[in-house]
Amino acid sequence: MKTPDLLELATRNLRESMLRNSLTTIGISVGVASLVSMMSLGVGLQRMISVRLEKVGFNLLTVLNRGNFRMGAQAMDLSQANAADERALDEAARVEIERLPGVIEAYPDLRFTGEFAFGDVTRHALTTGLPDSVKTTDDFSNVRGRYFSAPGAAEAIVDKYFAAELLGQTVKRPGRGMLKKSAPVSLDAGALAKDVVGKPLVLNYSERVSGAGQAGGYSVEPRQATVKIVGVADIDIQSRYARTGVFLPMKFAEGLHVMQAADLRATSAPVYNMLIVRVREAGQVQKVEDAVKKMGFGAFSIQDAMRSLRQGFAVFDIFLGVFGSLALAVASIGIVNTLVMAILERRREIGIMKAIGASDSDVKRVFFAEAGAMGVVGGVVGVLFGWLIGRAISVGTNIYLTRQGAANVEVWYVSWWLVAGAIGFSLVVSLLAGWYPASRASRLDPVEALRYE
Repeated sequence: MKTPDLLELATRNLRESMLRNSLTTIGISVGVASLVSMMSLGVGLQRMISVRLEKVGFNLLTVLNRGNFRMGAQAMDLSQANAADERALDEAARVEIERLPGVIEAYPDLRFTGEFAFGDVTRHALTTGLPDSVKTTDDFSNVRGRYFSAPGAAEAIVDKYFAAELLGQTVKRPGRGMLKKSAPVSLDAGALAKDVVGKPLVLNYSERVSGAGQAGGYSVEPRQATVKIVGVADIDIQSRYARTGVFLPMKFAEGLHVMQAADLRATSAPVYNMLIVRVREAGQVQKVEDAVKKMGFGAFSIQDAMRSLRQGFAVFDIFLGVFGSLALAVASIGIVNTLVMAILERRREIGIMKAIGASDSDVKRVFFAEAGAMGVVGGVVGVLFGWLIGRAISVGTNIYLTRQGAANVEVWYVSWWLVAGAIGFSLVVSLLAGWYPASRASRLDPVEALRYE
């Protein structure tokens, strides 16, 4: 039997039992929609977390000494570490790491909480030292005002939320106070820059002074430094700098010798809490990480987190895919039922086909064509339904987050491979479901079939 004749016959048979075949196709559509909506949710969540991690920097490596690495970067109690057993993460170590192949720069992750006076207003803010290399990144490429004129300049860039606080406004940063119903204030960084850029900002801090009392000792003394605000930054809440209020040039910030937690274990010179290593290419991060670990330091990167996340999301996707496929498995039973009923109704037709020369394989192909047609149509409609369901989930989630004062997120994503996979899976399931009816129809005795009333 020629393919055009096969398709024409299958189409005619499907039209003759339109209601029953349509209900079966709808069942397939529901199954595919369930599969697509669940899988798109898993893919969307994975993309959302991946984007947030990529904002931190895929080509960045964080280096700590072994003791700090074991205790965790978020809760370091360096006073309990044994300095004799650990290699200090000092300037000599930084230079050695910076000379590793593939490394562009290694700079300290210099952060501290400072007290800032702006006119009559005094506020505390997390302060971060920035290397010159970050001025071309997304976070600082559109600073209202300008970037630092030199690495050692007495200048500052303030976050727009901290700029509003300096002007006496009460604001709430996005992502904080999720249970509060008040939405974050929408701030215009350009308008704020007109009121703060060019004005002095006084920093009060504590300096570590070496050589006090005895050899290797040090003292902590209050200090004050005045910087000029040169820009206002509009930082993405997904950025690694999202909680920083004031940014200083790295050389200037290092020259302040602000008391750090790591200084508690130093005897003659300060050591760094952490180093940020910028690698030339993301593919070289693992090689550099291994080299740093051989030097006696702990190291981790965003790629380490991504590997663990991918494993977790793989299990999550399988879980969602299995439950999403259950509805499609139920729909396949409907295909079997529909085609078995078609055999009983068309026994004489099958007998005539065989009597005029149709082979068993021709009969099988007719039923396979009908099952495949229902699978493809059901798959396409199901993908559309799944897309609508996922879109509704995404819109509903963002409406809720907006009311809670949080930023919008994209928790749902339908990729091309998911669309193609869902339609292909629907076709395969439909053909498997049609195997038994097609085999049963091909085994009919033409003589007995022609006698059937």
